[in-house]
Amino acid sequence: MMGSGPYAVPTFEALLNSRHEVSALVTQPLRAAAKHNKPLPISPMRAVADARGLAILDPPDVNTEEAVRQLADLRPELYVVCDYGQILRPATLAVGRLGGINLHASLLPKYRGAAPINWALYHGDTETGNTVLHMTPRIDAGPCLAQEKVAIDPHESAVELETRLARLGAALVLSAIDDLEAGRTAVIVQDPSLATRAPRLKKSDGQVDWSRTAEQIRNQIRAFKPWPGTYTQWVRAGAEPLRLILDAGRLAMASGPPNTIDAEQIKPGTVFYCGDAGLIVNTGGGLLSIDRIQPAGKRVMDSAEFLRGYPVKVGDRLS
Repeated sequence: MMGSGPYAVPTFEALLNSRHEVSALVTQPLRAAAKHNKPLPISPMRAVADARGLAILDPPDVNTEEAVRQLADLRPELYVVCDYGQILRPATLAVGRLGGINLHASLLPKYRGAAPINWALYHGDTETGNTVLHMTPRIDAGPCLAQEKVAIDPHESAVELETRLARLGAALVLSAIDDLEAGRTAVIVQDPSLATRAPRLKKSDGQVDWSRTAEQIRNQIRAFKPWPGTYTQWVRAGAEPLRLILDAGRLAMASGPPNTIDAEQIKPGTVFYCGDAGLIVNTGGGLLSIDRIQPAGKRVMDSAEFLRGYPVKVGDRLS
């Protein structure tokens, strides 16, 4: 098993509890935290392997001659790869008699790349799923061995969807291995013309563009939890802008209480309402009610509590 992140844990546990022999865990090496040079908390994959007394290999580069030699000593029939964090070169893949299979959290060829769950939510998709694919040197481009579709709940965050897909993916991997073993796999070759990208997230992806619609910004908040978060700056008169992380939001009605201004007459990013009903901001299409906010350096709070401590006014700008 090759995996590092939490998405791989249910598959790892399912393999360990199956009739198959897992010879080792291959995972990312431990790195010291920058602050005070303290070690980072143990990863969940390492914790599972330690509890089972399983050998752990953690080469900085899995494709070096030494790492490939260590893998060859295990005489693996198959690599099962999920949320690992390194790309396997052809010589490394060739060590496994059957090569490698990878569990990927999208319906390939859609959302090839490191962050398929986040980008599916960001784009407002209503369904996604898992794919088990046979690995090739090209990232997420190999033939599909099994797929399972799931509906996306309109209120689901990236954390919630990842947890659900990880659990479902474990059963899909075991089924795909059984089919490989029995020689009954129905291979589906990906159509490259339908491929879309899901690149690794950057800090700048979290910045709100208020010219987008309220629905699009609400999806961004769901997609980028917990990192990079969705953030904006409150432009304050006579003070430096204050960074605000938007923790939860929902669509608001076009008409509001007396403490409002005409949304059609104000620019996107302008506060439309602030009061007992919360904080409502105009966007490029509709109004967004911000339910939970985290001011820079502070904890997350609901909008009513935030407004009691920060003098936001109707007409203020979020930039």
